[in-house]
Amino acid sequence: MKNKPPSIILAGGLARRMGGGDKPLLKIDGSPMLDHVIQRLKPQVSKIALNINGDPSRFSHYNIPTFPDTIQGFLGPLAGILSGLRWAQKSNANCIISVAADTPFFPCDLVEKLVTATADMEEPLALAVTKDENGKVLRHPTFGIWPVSLADHLEDSLSQGLRKIVLWVDQHHCRLVDFDQSLFDPFFNVNSPEDLSKAEIILGVKK
Repeated sequence: MKNKPPSIILAGGLARRMGGGDKPLLKIDGSPMLDHVIQRLKPQVSKIALNINGDPSRFSHYNIPTFPDTIQGFLGPLAGILSGLRWAQKSNANCIISVAADTPFFPCDLVEKLVTATADMEEPLALAVTKDENGKVLRHPTFGIWPVSLADHLEDSLSQGLRKIVLWVDQHHCRLVDFDQSLFDPFFNVNSPEDLSKAEIILGVKK
C-alpha cells in the first residue's frame, strides 16, 4: 500500500480490571503484549507512536515516540486519539490510524481496509466493526482512521465533557468497515487475568 499513514497505539489507560500497572507489558508467549501489537502494526503503517501516561522510561527500550494525553485527567481513549492527532500534525499527515495496546490479534489488513474505505472522504473517519453470531454489528472504537483536520473539534468536545468515542464519531459521518470473525474475534482485548490465559490459547501456547 502506497502512502501508508502513521499510527498511534493507545496505552494510556489505568488497567483497573487487571489490578493496575502496565497492561501492555504483560507477557503472552514470553513476550510483552505490546511486542505483539507492534509486530502486527509495523508493516501496515509509516511510523508508530505510543500514547502513555506516567513515566515514559517504562517504554524507552522500544525506541518509538511516546507522549501523554494532551488533556490531563485520564479522560479515556478519545484523549489519546487527540494526542495522536496533535503528533501527526507536526509531520503534516492528514490522518492517523489508532489501535489499542491490549488487543494483540487485530487484522493484518486493518490499515489497508480503513484507508480504502475512506479514500473518497475529504476527512477520512471510520471505525472497524465485526458481527456477532446473531448478525449484530459490534463497533471497535479504538480501531479507526482519524482526520487530523478534526483535532480542534475533538479537543473542544473533550473540554465540554464528551468521553465516548462513538458519540463523537456519530457527529462526523463516520463509516463502518467490516472485518471477518470466522475463527475468533480479531479485536479480542485483554482486560483480566482470564483474558490473558485466553490470549495464550489463541496463540496455541496452552493446549
